[in-house]
Amino acid sequence: MNKKECIAMILAGGQGSRLGVLTRDLAKPAVQYGGKYRIIDFPLTNCAHSGIDTVGILTQYKPLELNTYIGSGQPWDLDRNDGGVYVLPPYMRETAGEWYKGTANAIYQNIEFIDKFNPEYVLILSGDHIYKMNYADMLSYHIEKNADVTIAMIPVAMEEASRFGILQTDDNGRIVTFEEKPAKPKSNTASMGIYIFTWDKLRKELIEDENDAASSNDFGKNIIPKMLRQGSALFGYKFEGYWKDVGTVESLWQSNMDILESDCLDLYNEDWTILSKSPLESPHVLGKNSNVKDSFITEGCYIDGTVKHSVIFDGVSIEKGAEVVDSIVMSGAVIGEDSRIYKTIVGPGAKIGRKCRLGLDEEDKYKSKYCSGGVSLVGADVTIADGSAVGRNSMITENIKGGKR
Repeated sequence: MNKKECIAMILAGGQGSRLGVLTRDLAKPAVQYGGKYRIIDFPLTNCAHSGIDTVGILTQYKPLELNTYIGSGQPWDLDRNDGGVYVLPPYMRETAGEWYKGTANAIYQNIEFIDKFNPEYVLILSGDHIYKMNYADMLSYHIEKNADVTIAMIPVAMEEASRFGILQTDDNGRIVTFEEKPAKPKSNTASMGIYIFTWDKLRKELIEDENDAASSNDFGKNIIPKMLRQGSALFGYKFEGYWKDVGTVESLWQSNMDILESDCLDLYNEDWTILSKSPLESPHVLGKNSNVKDSFITEGCYIDGTVKHSVIFDGVSIEKGAEVVDSIVMSGAVIGEDSRIYKTIVGPGAKIGRKCRLGLDEEDKYKSKYCSGGVSLVGADVTIADGSAVGRNSMITENIKGGKR
C-alpha cells in the first residue's frame, strides 16, 4: 500500500433526529438534496476535486441505503485499487457493543485503517454539510503554518453562535480560544467541523483520550480544547464560500431554497461539478396546463400544474391544477389535482391526494417540535387522502385517511 500524504475520514454515523421523519429509516448523509443529490455528495465531491483519493466513511445509524448509494465510489472517481472509498461501521463483539461513542472515538476505532495508509495528515469531515471547498488549499495552509491541527472557520449570525464551536485567532491565524457551543459566545467565528490533523499528533491524542474515563470522546469537547491547553499549534483557516449545516427541517428547506438564488450555491459551475449517483431517467415532461417559474426540475418528472420557487426531484408527478410553491418534492412523490403545497418538504414516494392543502393554514394537531419557520414535512411513502388539510410547522409520519390520521 503506497503511503498517502492525506486521507479523509467522513463522520456519517449520526442519527440526525432533528430532521424528524426524514431520518426515521435513513442516515442523514443519505437524505436527498437539490433535485438530484444526496447530502453525502458534497464532501465526496470536494475530496474528488481536491485530489484526495482515499476516503473512509464512518457509518452507524440506519446505514443500509447510504452504503448502497456509495457502492464502489465510482461516481466520485473513488473506485481505486490504491486507495478509494471505504465504508467503516463500528466494530461489534458478541458480548458487548462498541458503537461509536463520539466523533473522536469513531476515529480512534479506525486507527488501524488509517495506519494502513501511513498518511502525514488526516482530514476529518462531517457528512451533513452543504458546501464546495478545495481541501488542497486548506492542506497547503496547514503545512505552511506547521500546524498540529487546522480548523476551517466561518462567520455565523451572533444569535446562532451558541450552536457551534466558537474560536478566536491572533493576527497570525493561531487559535487562542475555543469553546464548544458556549452559552455566551465571545465571537461569531464558528468551527465548520472540518479539521486537518498531523496524523502522528492526532494518533497520540486519540489514544490518551480513549484512556480518559471522564472524556466524552469528542473533538470539540475534548481533543481540541486539550490540545489548545497544552500549547499545540492550532490554526484557523478562513472559508468564504457558501456553507450550510442542514441539521434541521428548516435549515434543509432553506438550503434547497438557496440554490435557486444565483449568488448562493452554484450547482452549474463546470469547474466544480457536484458528482452524484444520479438515477437515469427520461426527460421531464411539461403538460399543456403547466406553469413553472424559478425552480429546479429534475429528469423523469411529469408536471401539469404550477410550480414556483421549488425544487422537484426525479420521477415526481404534479397533476393538473396543483400548485407547489416554496417547496421541496422528493423522488417519486405525487401531488394530486388541485392540491396546494406551500413551504413543505414532501418525502420520497409520498402521495398527496386531490384538493389537499399543505402548509397554508394555521398550526394544527400535526404541529411538530421538529418543524419551524413555517416549514412542514411529509414522510417517505406517506399517503394523504383527498381533501386533507395540514397546517404550518407540521410533520406527517403516517397515512392520513379521509382527513383523519
